[in-house]
Amino acid sequence: MRSFLLLCVLAAPHLSNAVLPRIPDHGFGKRQTSSSGLTVDFQVTEPVLTPSGTSDQYGCVYTKVLMEHDFAYSYGVPFVGEKGATSIIASQLIQNLCLGSYTPPPCSFNRVTMNFTVTSSGRQFDRLGLMYLGDIEVFRTSTAEPTASGIIWTYVKEMQQYDALWKADQKVIFDLGNLIDSTYTGIYNATLTATFFTIPDSPATADTILPISAMMSAENQGSAFEVPGQNASVSYTLPKNVNRAVVSLLACGQSTEEFWYTNVLTSEENTFAATTGALYGGSPWREVQLLIDGQLAGVSWPFPVIFTGGIAPGLWRPIVGIDAFDLREHEIDITPWLPAILDGNPHTFEIRVASLNDDGAGHVTLVETPGSYWVVSGKIFLFLGAPGSVTTGTKPVINTPPPTFTLSSSITQNATGANQTLTYSVAAAREISISSTIKTSIGTKVASWVQKLEYNNFDALTNQGLVQLTIQSTNGSDVGTNGYANTYGYPITVNSSFFVSPSGALSINASLTRGLDFNVYGPSVFPSGIQTFNVTTPSIFAVGGRPAPQSIQVSNLPLFSAALLSTTQIASAQYYSSPNISYSFGTTEQFFSFEGVEVGSPGVTDELYSRHVKAVNATVVEDSQNLVGLTFGVPSNAPGAGTLLQNDMGTSARAILGRGPA
Repeated sequence: MRSFLLLCVLAAPHLSNAVLPRIPDHGFGKRQTSSSGLTVDFQVTEPVLTPSGTSDQYGCVYTKVLMEHDFAYSYGVPFVGEKGATSIIASQLIQNLCLGSYTPPPCSFNRVTMNFTVTSSGRQFDRLGLMYLGDIEVFRTSTAEPTASGIIWTYVKEMQQYDALWKADQKVIFDLGNLIDSTYTGIYNATLTATFFTIPDSPATADTILPISAMMSAENQGSAFEVPGQNASVSYTLPKNVNRAVVSLLACGQSTEEFWYTNVLTSEENTFAATTGALYGGSPWREVQLLIDGQLAGVSWPFPVIFTGGIAPGLWRPIVGIDAFDLREHEIDITPWLPAILDGNPHTFEIRVASLNDDGAGHVTLVETPGSYWVVSGKIFLFLGAPGSVTTGTKPVINTPPPTFTLSSSITQNATGANQTLTYSVAAAREISISSTIKTSIGTKVASWVQKLEYNNFDALTNQGLVQLTIQSTNGSDVGTNGYANTYGYPITVNSSFFVSPSGALSINASLTRGLDFNVYGPSVFPSGIQTFNVTTPSIFAVGGRPAPQSIQVSNLPLFSAALLSTTQIASAQYYSSPNISYSFGTTEQFFSFEGVEVGSPGVTDELYSRHVKAVNATVVEDSQNLVGLTFGVPSNAPGAGTLLQNDMGTSARAILGRGPA
């Protein structure tokens, strides 16, 4: 393990023995609450360092307010903003001349980080939030569920991949559909800022970014597609001097598709009609597809995101699910397609979501219409060659055979003849290979895109459908042009049960283990996380889940060619609701590791950040972090006594667990 120098400059008292002292004014004394007494929710992820101050040795550090807005009754009414607002915050240079209508800062930059901070109190479901620059979705997030006493969370996101957009005027749209009435009272008070600065050795970013979206910004609406129901397709005539092109896909299931990985085979939706009613079908397998001119160009087998109300609310307080605050996008290198799509004619780019239909006899058909519904969008990142140059090449060789599937299922009956158990399994595998030879302004090369994916799912519904065990694993590798590669795996095991008493009281018990391994090699379009460690000036580090008044300075780090991320969550929770009272208990533990692979030394990895955190009944009881060799021990409290909830009798168990209509 390489030794690095990390200089800590604290506005708080001196850091002794690498253990953070109790500083209640800064929110560290009680890890799970802010200085205002609000519960601090957080997603465990690698840090995104943002320089402090207004300038450094590389130029200005300029922070701009993009949004200050209260999302109350906001379905179909996204934030767009009004002109004429000006804001100066703290000692930093923060100027906003046009809230919601972005203009570039008055200084050069090659790096952008964004801070999204939200407070809320009352009763509310988790909500999906989508941020756009014009028609282009640049950030998809979800909300934490508030409590009566209030919550707060901050998420800091890398945004340098959108440099081409930040260089020009943009309309900022933030679509967070919320509902306020006498029952659901939680308003989401949101602030969004972006900080612009310069770092040395900044990676190249796309020259042009095009949306694969419904393009509704002119009507002050969000532009994501909903499928099925909309044709998620666009058409472009691309410039002829493109050297490299990458498409990103962003997709998540909602409503009947939120818990798609627990869905049953279509032929068995009514197995427990007498006890649970119809179950959601389409199988537990999904595939997000990119098609160019109707031909398959690449796929994403989605990560099973669990939002903060998912499975059981007590699982996600205050540690939210993996990627819940920042839904991950999937890159597909379409450089091999350039000789076919740079001919001066329009070409279509389409996103589809596929599921499975079976006949009950073990035969399965891939169908391009899932349940209702998926929220999807995409982007085309274009890297241009010399002005006036023309990229040519050979016709792409496309090898995209359909995936292979293996299905099995079994139903048993009890003594009365009623269905008692249902077990089923789905295994899938797919390989994709697309290649061509391209000639650009910088030379001739072979461009290729290769994907290999494997999937296994086992489900067992017992006790006439009231208990469900899901064991699923997805593994994949993507290899593109210019040395880009991505290997990933996401196992998940969920065990949940529910019971409704004759009096109407509802109880839910749930446990889960889930993980994410995500390794990025070479020139990815999206920041892999290692870029943050190029910041060598004093920068803000969020030790306790929210940025605190301290800065760190990293130096003597080598250059990295790859980023290796691995994280695991282990959790259990109980939920009870009766006509008179509702409450929740829960324990969640997470392990997180983030490493860099040194340039020129593929076998040498350096730990850049790690964290182990545990919460019991919405109270953090253990939290240790290591940032480039320096350990931060965060003081924590004794376990809480459970979370008292406002009455939840209006919410059905099946709606909470995603097993069918209410």
